Amino acid sequence: MSAESLNAGVETHFIEGVSIRVFNPAKTVVDCFKYRGKVGLDVALEALREGWSARKFSIDELQHYAKICRVQKVMQPYLESLV
Repeated sequence: MSAESLNAGVETHFIEGVSIRVFNPAKTVVDCFKYRGKVGLDVALEALREGWSARKFSIDELQHYAKICRVQKVMQPYLESLV
């Protein structure tokens, strides 16, 4: 992962007084597509569908992180099917 990709979409949460850094839902879905060979395309598609139906992110957010992670062309047909 590049430094930009690693730092994009990171949120800091405090749990029981401990600071943890996690990726936001949009970045997590994009990472599923980036690593679809390891996690499976079915996992990436399910993450996209579930997150979209729960309104966890917007198309613009997904496209932003997809550009950073260089998976725009891979995700484009699936994003078009959502709208």
